[in-house]
Amino acid sequence: MSGWRFCPACGLQLGEGPVDPTLPCPRCGHREVRYPGAGVAVIVRDGAGRVLLGRRAGGRRAGLWCIPCGRLEWGEAVRDAAVREFREETGLEVVLEGVYEVHSNFHDPDRQTVGIWFRGRVVGGELRPADGELSELGWFDPAQPPELAFPTDALVLRRLAMEGHGQ
Repeated sequence: MSGWRFCPACGLQLGEGPVDPTLPCPRCGHREVRYPGAGVAVIVRDGAGRVLLGRRAGGRRAGLWCIPCGRLEWGEAVRDAAVREFREETGLEVVLEGVYEVHSNFHDPDRQTVGIWFRGRVVGGELRPADGELSELGWFDPAQPPELAFPTDALVLRRLAMEGHGQ
């Protein structure tokens, strides 16, 4: 967790090194309250039961694969965000067919999220890495995915593999 050296409310020096911002300031009692953000992902399968994954183009997890995903924007409905993110990353239009999984994402302690994975059905568009966040897209057997960027995607793929092609 990132820390503070000075209280943002009263300016008191809190210590030599970073201090946990959730601890109250000894002078004014201020403490940081943090809430996780929301992330959305869409699971699309082809006729053979393979799942569409994307290779991340940048950031700390560049080169690793994930189910196409993104963050909810302020004032945006969660389902609208899932459709938007999927279109932005894959070039495909989808219709959502329900929530598949919900997990807490703790892989980045400073930016925790609650992830919501939807089932989706492609209804249009052209498959291509559309917004630069993914460098390539590919179809993978959920039982044998490439190296994944996020541990929660592994949980989702494991469940898909156990359920088989028909789910």
